[in-house]
Amino acid sequence: MYKIVVLIKQVPDTQNVGPDAMNADGTVNRQALPAIFNPEDLKALEMALQVKEQNPGTEITVLTMGPDRAASIIRDALSRGADKGVIISDMRFAGSDTLATTYALACAIKKIGHYDMVFGGRQAIDGDTAQVGPQVAEKLNLPQITYAEKLVSLKDNTITLTRRLDNGVETVEATLPVLVTVTASATDCRYPHAHRLLKYAKAAPEIWNADAIDPEMERLGLKGSPTKVKKIDNVVLAHKDAQQVEPTEAALNDLVAGLMKDHIIG
Repeated sequence: MYKIVVLIKQVPDTQNVGPDAMNADGTVNRQALPAIFNPEDLKALEMALQVKEQNPGTEITVLTMGPDRAASIIRDALSRGADKGVIISDMRFAGSDTLATTYALACAIKKIGHYDMVFGGRQAIDGDTAQVGPQVAEKLNLPQITYAEKLVSLKDNTITLTRRLDNGVETVEATLPVLVTVTASATDCRYPHAHRLLKYAKAAPEIWNADAIDPEMERLGLKGSPTKVKKIDNVVLAHKDAQQVEPTEAALNDLVAGLMKDHIIG
């Protein structure tokens, strides 16, 4: 039997970004965008569920930092097979960059207690930094496997996974406890179970405020976030007339030269 924590996040749907998507201070205006379950976190949940399937008695706790409305993805995770859900939510977390976020998450994981594995998506679509998993691993002093694509085996105290890299696939193993970040090419998460959907439709996850995770308060929120956004530009791509190019070497050379002159490439 294993104890697993899965880091999940409710993110703005970046397919629907408009001019009001950012606040004046450089933070995301989350109220202006529909919220969804971060796609790669769903992949991480699926990998944890595979461990549970192969090892009866395994317990999965999903953990997120966010507002109370993040309870919707906790309920989603429970309907897919997770056992418990925790939200850390407090205005003192507002404006956190990855350094402050991972500090709060690490404190929450320590409060959860014993764990054998921590899974999370490679990155979130709202920030695309891919820093949260590795930073949590460092703060918990855990070995980490990143870009995990497939669970190969889990025997006693050793986990074996394949990693998807730019130039191929790598098979690696680590001793437990370990933190794993799961990439987009991993197996899609299973659908919710109908009876679990009904069971958890109105489930209320545990909500911990900042005091509950016993942090150093100066390391939270904007105060604990050295990353500052200085300027944001809204880029609107407009349709222009198409240009036909003859399939000759000279015509292609002229096209490339024109693109470089306009600083589109090069």
